[in-house]
Amino acid sequence: MAEEYPVSAKVYQTTELGNLSILDMLTYFEKRGAMRVSDLHIKVGAPPAYRIDGDLVKLKGPTVTPQIAKQLIYPLLSNENLRKFRTQHSVDCSYRLRSLQFRINIFRESDGIAVAIRALSLDIPKIEDIGFPNDIWKDIINRKHGLVLMTGITGAGKSTTIASLIHRISIKSACRIMSIEDPIEYIFPQEYSIISQRELGRDVESFIGGLKEMLRQDPDIIFVGEMRDAETISMTLMAAETGHLVFSTLHTRDATGTMTRILDYFPAGRQAEVRNQLSLGLAYIVCQKLIPKKDGTGRIVAMEILNNNYACANLIRTGKIEQIYSQLQTKTRNRPDEKMMTMEKHLSMLVKQDKIDLLEAKKWANDLKSFADCMQRD
Repeated sequence: MAEEYPVSAKVYQTTELGNLSILDMLTYFEKRGAMRVSDLHIKVGAPPAYRIDGDLVKLKGPTVTPQIAKQLIYPLLSNENLRKFRTQHSVDCSYRLRSLQFRINIFRESDGIAVAIRALSLDIPKIEDIGFPNDIWKDIINRKHGLVLMTGITGAGKSTTIASLIHRISIKSACRIMSIEDPIEYIFPQEYSIISQRELGRDVESFIGGLKEMLRQDPDIIFVGEMRDAETISMTLMAAETGHLVFSTLHTRDATGTMTRILDYFPAGRQAEVRNQLSLGLAYIVCQKLIPKKDGTGRIVAMEILNNNYACANLIRTGKIEQIYSQLQTKTRNRPDEKMMTMEKHLSMLVKQDKIDLLEAKKWANDLKSFADCMQRD
């Protein structure tokens, strides 16, 4: 960490908790649990704020000054990352504190420096505890090839779900698992599989460069932290087509929007080629949201699941993306080529199970009419 900024310096004075250091602020995540307290935001001109059960809650104290911001934020940076931040004005990194791993983005904005800190438990949840509405996860972990896309807004728990899937695979199978992440979030223990995790900027210069190298390193399973550009998407799809099980993420809200987003990365002249690649390589799209529980004890996962069966693959290949939603609505039986789910269906299930409030479910539904139809059915 930056030598001149000690992590334990108590530089922020609150009215209720006394003087706090950045170490004290991070320890609060341990006390409340990373599933309840997900993020900490620090910026010049506002008090520090935690995201608790999805809502921002500010500490009772003065606004952060430029000097206090440096004293709170710089201890999280290595000397190398501090030099990088001073030249590039933004840096991604990670920080480990006992039972938690923190994903950190430090950046400059109009008021000065700011940081967004995401807490991740080092204990990877069991896949049974994630909240899948059906047992599609059993099919995913038994696949040998194909692309599994986990999508959702920032903070929707995508990394946690993928970590649970990969961890279960590593326990049950002797295979070679490799990842490229920005930064590394969950640290996988070496179980039955052999796992190598590489961090962008530290171990590899780019996703595409790491992917090219990885394909020569005998992987069975690949995790690409995020598909950020056309070249990375093409290489990821190629890896899925050529005998690897590939996991990756995108920031999209539903299955059809995910496919549209992928195609939008490419010029019109290449979209037919990419649709064909996607129809052949895609295995599943799982879109998820974290919904506040009705009893106020945290948040619960709601999912939309696309299983790329023959009918869906044909719709993708022919460019009839808008017709895929009807497949999600109808192909719901417990068969390997079905097990699909709309977000609206899963939300209605959670309401009927008395796990989330009806009004809360309406806020998170992508299509209110479809949600109302699901609520009227048994």
